[in-house]
Amino acid sequence: MTATRVDADVIRRLPKAVLHDHLDGGLRPATVVDLAAAVGHTLPTTDPDELAAWYFEAANSGDLVRYIATFEHTLAVMQTREGLLRVAEEYVLDLAADGVVYAEVRYAPELNTRGGLALSEVVETVQEGLAAGMAKAAAAGTPVRVGTLLCGMRMFDRVREAADLAVAFRDAGVVGFDIAGAEDGFPPADHLDAFEHLRRESVPFTIHAGEAHGLPSIHQAVQVCGAQRIGHGVRLTEDIVDGKLGRLAGWVRDRRIALEMCPTSNLQTGAATSIAEHPITALKDLGFRVTLNTDNRLVSGTTMTREMSLLVEEAGWTAEDLRTVTVNAVKSAFIPFDERKALIEDVVLPGYAAAL
Repeated sequence: MTATRVDADVIRRLPKAVLHDHLDGGLRPATVVDLAAAVGHTLPTTDPDELAAWYFEAANSGDLVRYIATFEHTLAVMQTREGLLRVAEEYVLDLAADGVVYAEVRYAPELNTRGGLALSEVVETVQEGLAAGMAKAAAAGTPVRVGTLLCGMRMFDRVREAADLAVAFRDAGVVGFDIAGAEDGFPPADHLDAFEHLRRESVPFTIHAGEAHGLPSIHQAVQVCGAQRIGHGVRLTEDIVDGKLGRLAGWVRDRRIALEMCPTSNLQTGAATSIAEHPITALKDLGFRVTLNTDNRLVSGTTMTREMSLLVEEAGWTAEDLRTVTVNAVKSAFIPFDERKALIEDVVLPGYAAAL
């Protein structure tokens, strides 16, 4: 398999897996407009195309805090049962249309309670919407499995509550946990109690680290809190000099701790300077368990097909590289081993063989 055989049509057909994708960052622009009208929320524009462009432009600030601020409008329309059901169902259908066969969606239930829903009602409603989407996708011949990661917001005081929710719903579609929000000034170890609780209850978790903050953030996530995956992790390269791995980088690589890397998003927040020079390629070549992700499809104006295409066009990736990161993602999914193995052997590898 060579790069010359990977054109846009081929990439669109390839089976894909995404581990790092936020529910409140992936709404359809038209849905935001419809739901905003229903709840009386004022948007920058009510034209769906203009709204999509506004999101993309607003997110291209090079600042993580400003990037996160764009979520004001999506969250505003995700405070009712009706809004959550529609957003969750469409989330799945959009992934299926992009060729995604496995996904983990993450969101923070505490951000969806302004309309009066209890935390448990938020989770139940989102799961209902995801299930409806999966059923429709399967009926259309584009099946996709979607697991849920519940997030705690690291700058607030409800992280342990979110962890308790992940434990409570672990047999109802919730497959893991994460902390999200502004990284700098809010270290993972502040929430050690929540992570220790999750470990005791055998609930896996990932941690946003190494994006807006550097190596100390990654060290805490992995060595102090015990994360099985790292959200972003682009600044791990600060522990690599002339191809020689420092102790932290070596630990992450050798123990196959997956890196949930999001190239376009990282350009927007200033964590990377270009697709061609994004750390994902160097880390892949050094043998890290790199995965490719969208982060926020609306905010970043992207899809998995687009992320793959950018790496092929600007970083020289081959079909083999795309297959590797897809297999990496499924290997690192927070579902049982036999289910991961079946996805790889029965869906991903045959899908690549058929497409190429």
